[in-house]
Amino acid sequence: MLFVGINPGVRSAIAGHHFAGYSNRFWKLLHESGLVPEPIEHLDDVRLPEWGYGITNLIARPSPGIDTLKPEEYVAARDVLKKKIRRYKPKTVALVGVTLFRALFPEKRGEPVSLGRQRETLSGAAVFVLPNPSGRNANFSYAEMLDAFKALHRHAAARTRRSGD
Repeated sequence: MLFVGINPGVRSAIAGHHFAGYSNRFWKLLHESGLVPEPIEHLDDVRLPEWGYGITNLIARPSPGIDTLKPEEYVAARDVLKKKIRRYKPKTVALVGVTLFRALFPEKRGEPVSLGRQRETLSGAAVFVLPNPSGRNANFSYAEMLDAFKALHRHAAARTRRSGD
């Protein structure tokens, strides 16, 4: 599985690790959902392959928020992400944030986006939408975020059982 964020925040860029913001709940959600068997933090992002996970950002440029990202950055980044997916062949691409889904599928603009498994695929990989775990995200409660991460865990387990891995 490949987790994809929009772009690194300033703290993540300084730390050199994904989802390093003080109020970001990504790592806690990974553990509490059962996706990883032990509590980990941003410094442990290099361990994700131990559990069959990769992590990347759509846009490499750090920013304090996504409001400074330019439309042309999203367009260029889509092709780079698709190349990564073709190279590494994850079964599932977990998009961390509804905004990210909208950026990758601009033809869906204006349509509601639900959390969970999507009909769309990216370079052959299933697409799963998670809520953005940033502390700035007031759209979802922690319980709703945890439910989405648990659903991803169930999805991943079912795909692994079907493929015999």
